[in-house]
Amino acid sequence: MKISLRAMTILLACCLIPMAEAKRAPNLEFKDLAGHTEKTASLRGSIVVLNFWATWCGPCQEELPLLSKLTQEYAPKKVHFISASADVAKDHAKVEQYVALKKPAMDIWLGADLGMLDRLNLGNLLPATIILDEQGEVIARIEGQAREEDLRAPLDWLLNGRTGPAPAPVTKRY
Repeated sequence: MKISLRAMTILLACCLIPMAEAKRAPNLEFKDLAGHTEKTASLRGSIVVLNFWATWCGPCQEELPLLSKLTQEYAPKKVHFISASADVAKDHAKVEQYVALKKPAMDIWLGADLGMLDRLNLGNLLPATIILDEQGEVIARIEGQAREEDLRAPLDWLLNGRTGPAPAPVTKRY
């Protein structure tokens, strides 16, 4: 059975295109602390670290200072850090109080939920983090409290032109 080169090309393209698109993160929608709508797709063109947390989550509170420190270090390299709170709407005042007290360096968005974690294949526990490349493709997922090396490895890999071994696609820290 002979298959023409054109038929093989079409078959291969049909198989690879869905696989490539499957890595792209969905366009999630949040609110910033001022109530403005924010969408993850608006960040395309930047490397993004999107962290999910809540004020009632102890490991989340322990993780935020690390994220804040890395935000300051990587901001000149056009890496955008966002922490999206999964606190329910009635607790948004707690988020604002926490932010006023701790003054994290990254953007804080509201409106995250466990359904978003599920759509991102992050499980259903907080904290959780994804790292997106400039095209919005998921490069790394961190389930549980991230360690510094969990964040640095994929960020440095992206910033260095994807040279060397690729970072682990999923890191579980729970």
